[in-house]
Amino acid sequence: MHLSIMPVALAFTIWLGVHWGTATVVEDFNHVERCKDSLYMGTPPRGVNDEKLKKICQRYADKPRYVTLYDPKKRIPVYSAYTFKKTEGDRRVDYPWMYEPQLAELDGNGNMMSFPTGYLHMKFEDSQAVLEDYSDVVLYERGHLNPDQHQSDPHDRAATYTLTNVVPEIREFNIGPWRQHEERIRVRLNNFCRGTAYIVTGVITTGNMIRRNNQDRVAIPEDVWSAYCCTDYDRNSPHNVRIRFPTQAALAKNAKEGNTVHELPVQDLENFLKTRMDVDQNFQLFYDNCISPSPLPLYLHHTI
Repeated sequence: MHLSIMPVALAFTIWLGVHWGTATVVEDFNHVERCKDSLYMGTPPRGVNDEKLKKICQRYADKPRYVTLYDPKKRIPVYSAYTFKKTEGDRRVDYPWMYEPQLAELDGNGNMMSFPTGYLHMKFEDSQAVLEDYSDVVLYERGHLNPDQHQSDPHDRAATYTLTNVVPEIREFNIGPWRQHEERIRVRLNNFCRGTAYIVTGVITTGNMIRRNNQDRVAIPEDVWSAYCCTDYDRNSPHNVRIRFPTQAALAKNAKEGNTVHELPVQDLENFLKTRMDVDQNFQLFYDNCISPSPLPLYLHHTI
């Protein structure tokens, strides 16, 4: 950058609220240093019509932890994308619930903040879910898209406890099939993923809402889906494990019954989501379908 224009450009960047290392709600996940590290090849899912959605670089303790594509009208995430950390899988329940100040205003240091014990200004309720939205609903629990059991560092785990990372899940589904799926993936990636595993977990909505004070507040997912990408995995793993690498997806109904989690190829999930989400025909969860880069020249690929 030419030195004579740097102060103006820098001031403009700060005004937009996307200054490197300080912003949370961003124009692009690449605008914040290390934010894109949560995405395979630094690339978010392709083909999502996101004009009305908010890109959140989830920062906690001044460090990016994962990313979320958030729908401020439905007040739930469309997806959260994160890197899996090897962990014993124990659950911590003493972290405070947090919210995202920058969905409502551009100032602040870009970190998520704990909900105050007193009054939270109405402008925050307009842009995201608050604790009161979940307080009187007995059917639903706050279901993490990036679950704390898939993180090991205490700060990474604490950062999952923001309402911008959760959706209303039927209690029986949340504590039953979906939790079992999260544990199954934790064990699989712990044991057989040698490198970094990238996970994207999201939802499909059809219009059902949690209401509070006679107002539609929080969208209730019809389905929950997830997919992982791990290109460096144990090639000597059992066949029934090896066929689930480098990628595998899952899909389930957010329901009291008929909520079995089905594993399926990522391309099959993408084809399903093309018919149920606001995405175009180029929709792709992982760059180049998570194909492991090959050191061989193209003319030798047929020999593999």
